[in-house]
Amino acid sequence: MLDVSLLGTGGMMPLPYRWLTSLMMRYNGSSILIDCGEGTQIAMKEKGWSPKPIDVMCFTHYHADHISGLPGMLLSMGNSERTEPVLMIGPKGLTRVVNSLRVIAPELPFEIKFRELTETEEEIEMDGYRLKAFKLNHNVTCYGYSMYIGRAGKFSVEAAKKADIPLEFWNPLQKGETIEYKGRTLTPDMVLGPPRKGIKLTYCTDSRPTDLIVSNAKDSDLFICEGMYGEPDMEEKAKEHKHMTFYEAAEMAKKAKVAELWLTHYSPSLSYPGNYEAAVRKIFKNTHTAKDGRSMEIDFTEE
Repeated sequence: MLDVSLLGTGGMMPLPYRWLTSLMMRYNGSSILIDCGEGTQIAMKEKGWSPKPIDVMCFTHYHADHISGLPGMLLSMGNSERTEPVLMIGPKGLTRVVNSLRVIAPELPFEIKFRELTETEEEIEMDGYRLKAFKLNHNVTCYGYSMYIGRAGKFSVEAAKKADIPLEFWNPLQKGETIEYKGRTLTPDMVLGPPRKGIKLTYCTDSRPTDLIVSNAKDSDLFICEGMYGEPDMEEKAKEHKHMTFYEAAEMAKKAKVAELWLTHYSPSLSYPGNYEAAVRKIFKNTHTAKDGRSMEIDFTEE
C-alpha cells in the first residue's frame, strides 16, 4: 500500500489558505518527498506526518517555490535525531544548489547523497520500488517523476509441489530469493505466476503539455498534474509562462488513461479552483481540484 498526501497546492507564493506544492509518499516504512517549497514543514505538521523517515527527496526544478523550504526541513530532520543518509534527486546543479541553501544548515547528523539528472528519461531502482524521471517543458530544466511499485506473480502451491521444492523454501522464493539446494538452483519463477498489476503514481508540475508526460503517466493509478490556470481564457498566458491550464492537464489524463487526476500548483490569482471542476470533468471525469492535504491510500488490486 502507498500512502499519498499532497501537502500543498500553490504555485509561486504561499497564501494564508494554500501552501506551496509538495507531495509526500510513504511506502514500506520509507518516505519520499517531491519538492519542498516554503511552508512544506508546516503542511507536514498539519497532516500529522514526520520528516524523520524521509529517505528520498526529489526536486522538479530550482525555482524558489519548489525548494526554498529545504533548509528548515533539513534542520527539522536533524533535530528528529535522524542519522541515516538521505538521497536527493534533481536536475543538473542539484549539489551546488543544495549546498548553497545549506549555508544556514551546515551541520547535520546524516549524510546527503546526490543523484543529478542529465538524460531525457532516467530510472532509479530503490528498495522495493522504482522511480522514473522524465524531462518537462518549462523555462528552466524541469523533471516529472513516476513511482512504480511492482507486484510479483501469485504463488502456486501446485508448481512448488510439482518441482519437489521443500516447504521451508516456499516463503523465501515467494520473496524473490534464489536458493541453492542439493545441487539444484531454486528460483522464484519456479513457484510464481506472471507479475501482477502493481501501483503507479505520476507527478508533473511546471510544464507545457508534452507527449513524454502522456507516455510516462500512462495507466497511472494517480496522476498529479499542474493546473496553473482554471479560467477558460488563460491558454495564451499558460503558453507564455510555460505552464498548463486545467483543461490541458485533463486532456493528457484522458490520453494517458489514468485512473484519477489531481490538479495542483494553482496561480495565486486563482482563489476558487473548484469553480471550474465541473467543466474539466467534461474532458476527464475523475478529476479533482485538490486542496492542501488531500490524501489517499493506493492499494494493490485483487487478482
